[in-house]
Amino acid sequence: MEKDKVLKFPVIAVNDAMTKHFFDNRYGTGQSTVDGIIRATNVLLAGKNFVVAGYGWCGRGLASRARGMGAQVIVTEVDPMKALEAVMDGYQVMPMGDAAKIGDFFCTVTGDLNVIDGHHFEAMKDGAIVANSGHFNVEINIPALEKMSTGKPNRVRPFVDQYTTKDGRKINILGEGRLINLASAEGHPASVMDMSFANQALSAEYMAKNADKLEKKVYSVPAEIDNEIARLKLEAMGVKIDALTDEQLKYLSSWEEGT
Repeated sequence: MEKDKVLKFPVIAVNDAMTKHFFDNRYGTGQSTVDGIIRATNVLLAGKNFVVAGYGWCGRGLASRARGMGAQVIVTEVDPMKALEAVMDGYQVMPMGDAAKIGDFFCTVTGDLNVIDGHHFEAMKDGAIVANSGHFNVEINIPALEKMSTGKPNRVRPFVDQYTTKDGRKINILGEGRLINLASAEGHPASVMDMSFANQALSAEYMAKNADKLEKKVYSVPAEIDNEIARLKLEAMGVKIDALTDEQLKYLSSWEEGT
């Protein structure tokens, strides 16, 4: 909106705060998504091929949790930097077209549409389980699956709609393709959401105090707010850290020594 010159007031992008996406997205989404999938299906993850579409902070968290449950995790990506990171983190990385042939579970966490599309459904194994935890229900192209299927889906369990394709395969869509961590679970635990809400509250206070200086632009969360939230969180957890001495601070900002 800022780029198109239609933004009518200043905005702070709390979603991009480090104390939001490093923790809420990675640990909150990672845990609650696995929780939602297991509650909906009661299927064992251990030994299964678990396909994570997208390796942003949500994808990182989900991949880590799925691996912790014993799944063999496959990551799909469009960004070479994130794909390289996933490889270095020890995951298989491949296009969705290849992953579709071997996946038992699929979960999209990209924020884009048609991440799992008709041609991917055509390649999936009988009994594949497909979920979304990244955006609205557009990440999974359910209309494409409907065209490939015979009649309406059969709701085999709460939150599990089973589609029968014209070639006889069963494909299970969880939570109608909506956010599975909210549809069949309880979302993020309060102990990680507290940082996200702190970002919202302190950013609103910052905007109120600095309203006369702010333009109709998108601003990042000020670093001092991010750092204060991290400090408060550590304090609440009973964790103490070291502080730099004056000598160390001077050394870090100097240029006279070093290799």
